[in-house]
Amino acid sequence: MSKRIGLVVNPTSGKNRGMSLGLEVAHRLRAAGHEVLDLSDESYAAARDRALGAIAQGIDVLAVVGGDGMAHLGIDLVAGTTVPLALIAAGTGNDIARGLGLPVHDPVHAADLVTTGVPRTIDAVRHVDAHGQPRWFGGVLGAGFDSLVNERANTWPWPRGQMRYNLAILRELPLFRAIPYAVTVDGVRHETRAMLVAVGNGPSYGGGMQVLPDARMDDGLLDVLVLHEISTPEFLKVFPKVFKGAHTSHPAVEVLRGREVTLEAAGIVAYADGERFAPLPLTVEVVPGAVTVLAPSPRRPGR
Repeated sequence: MSKRIGLVVNPTSGKNRGMSLGLEVAHRLRAAGHEVLDLSDESYAAARDRALGAIAQGIDVLAVVGGDGMAHLGIDLVAGTTVPLALIAAGTGNDIARGLGLPVHDPVHAADLVTTGVPRTIDAVRHVDAHGQPRWFGGVLGAGFDSLVNERANTWPWPRGQMRYNLAILRELPLFRAIPYAVTVDGVRHETRAMLVAVGNGPSYGGGMQVLPDARMDDGLLDVLVLHEISTPEFLKVFPKVFKGAHTSHPAVEVLRGREVTLEAAGIVAYADGERFAPLPLTVEVVPGAVTVLAPSPRRPGR
């Protein structure tokens, strides 16, 4: 059945291959008989506005091509609507697509899910700002050492990619001290000094760091990791374990679980799905089934 597809492409994703991948995806969708509306634009904000207009006027699917930043945009756009989202992962990290079992670095296969995929509802996380405007994310929100590294890296025009963040870690680490936090989960307040706090609807961020390995995108709950104050040498020992999710056994790591989380700390800006999100204090809540994604059909037993 022919569908009207709104397509948003990040031209810089996939080591600047996003534009060519977007053209490949559009060709694939049109060859399958779909109408494709290219909603991409020179800026993130302009593309967002165009996509909002298309959703309001009526499209059957919103498809985004890129990494976690584009997944973040897509989730923010379709959350709370009936428009399904097609994630065509073509970025560096692709944590959200990977967490959902979607094709990664295979845009043709991912584009085919617009035709063959089945709707799957997942949770999304909502923050309402001081002006009453909702903002959504789908993966992990970081608010600590990780977000400070992001803040530093985003001030540098060079180098690009992962190396910029590696250098920012080296610059930030000697200056970093544990942060006084108040973390409130479902009305229960915890005050502590911590190295970082992460709130997860999904398990990973940063290109495969399994910060909350037991988090699930469809369980109606948020997992909250608190890495309490430890020395810098101990932090250097613990931090690499996050890539395998082995850090959760450390005595300084605490994982809480609930539906609504408030984070309070001075001078911290939270990042969600790798994107600058909001300064603390902030409150987020999980909204079960807020987003529909197009996913591969579940395999039948024995097949």
